[in-house]
Amino acid sequence: MVQLREKSLSAKEYYQKALKAREITREYSALLLINERVDIALAVGADGVHLPQNGLPPSAVRRLKKDLIVGFSAHDLKSALYAQEEGADFITLSPIFKTPSHPEREPLGLEALKDISKRVSIPVYALGGITWEKIKLCYKNGAYGIAGISLFLK
Repeated sequence: MVQLREKSLSAKEYYQKALKAREITREYSALLLINERVDIALAVGADGVHLPQNGLPPSAVRRLKKDLIVGFSAHDLKSALYAQEEGADFITLSPIFKTPSHPEREPLGLEALKDISKRVSIPVYALGGITWEKIKLCYKNGAYGIAGISLFLK
């Protein structure tokens, strides 16, 4: 699964990049999710969207197109439960560890990952400060999978 997340681009630039991403993901039979921009996801035929905690509720996306995959960014138990109640297919829970992309956020830690993973019935992807050495710890503490930015850029 590939999530395209481009917060600094204009709508036109994001759309053009999303078209290219759709072409590549189709070639490799990979799912494409567009971050936050439901309009762009629909325009390029993406498989789904990933919603920020302060964005559209998952149920609103479902009303637009029922079969879109809907991911949701959660940062605590309350937002994880909200995502589940609203019909999200999965959550990314962050930050699990200290992360350079959000130094102001206090890490949730592995205990929170374990607790939240047990309390929701949808898959939980661990995000934030994930390194190759920490992946096993995330899985051992309930993560369905991992997500990363700098992990894959190094």
